[in-house]
Amino acid sequence: MTWIFENLGRVFLAFVATTGRLFLFLLQALNQGLRPPYYGRQILRQIWEIGYLSLPVVGLTALFTGMVLALQSYTGFSRFNAENAIANVVVLSMTRELGPVLAGLMVAGRIGAAMAAEIGTMRVTEQIDALTTLSTNPQKYLIMPRLFAGITMLPFLVVVADIIGIFGGYCVSVYRLGFNASLYLEQTLNFVEIQDVTSGLIKAAVFGFIISLMGCYHGFTSKGGAQGVGKATTHAVVSASILILVANYILTSLLFEQGVS
Repeated sequence: MTWIFENLGRVFLAFVATTGRLFLFLLQALNQGLRPPYYGRQILRQIWEIGYLSLPVVGLTALFTGMVLALQSYTGFSRFNAENAIANVVVLSMTRELGPVLAGLMVAGRIGAAMAAEIGTMRVTEQIDALTTLSTNPQKYLIMPRLFAGITMLPFLVVVADIIGIFGGYCVSVYRLGFNASLYLEQTLNFVEIQDVTSGLIKAAVFGFIISLMGCYHGFTSKGGAQGVGKATTHAVVSASILILVANYILTSLLFEQGVS
């Protein structure tokens, strides 16, 4: 029976050690990256890759999520003659939860993996050591542009996802389920509140930070050649996805605690 406790203790100690290394990595990145000089070209490149190039996958995900949400809501609400609440459910679900979470997971799969692969390749091929030799701080040049772009671009992507998702629900409700278009839009606009939108944007900024941090950390600390880069990519996506779901619950509890109580 002792081997069970030994394994549990080993896993716990590994978790604590990894958390400590991640925290020190973040402190070092912030300490170095917030000081000038700033690499504007690198920041713009990351904004382009994280924001603009992620629009197709986020848009398609949000569109079909809104459409399916309208269909499923109609199937359930029709049993209680509450079909008029479909517009409310779609807009509330997209702005508060589905928009930020699905956008975060999609970007984690696309950008988190790319960050870990790119920085990990630079690590194993000693390009990061070359930057240090050339008096270029890797934290400033590689980490901070990605953190800044992740924090700023995820809210932008979530706004687009909310609009497209609500539009998808509108199309299904009006053109397939036979709802009145003006009445559906009126219910949507009357029900949504500023807090619903801002809460999703706050979540998006936190998710963007998590994705960028996980991608940069696992890539920066990778080792062992091509196999190590592959492991770093996998760990970046998995850890970012899990932390997004955990952070989503914590943020929901904090932002809507008054309404729950």
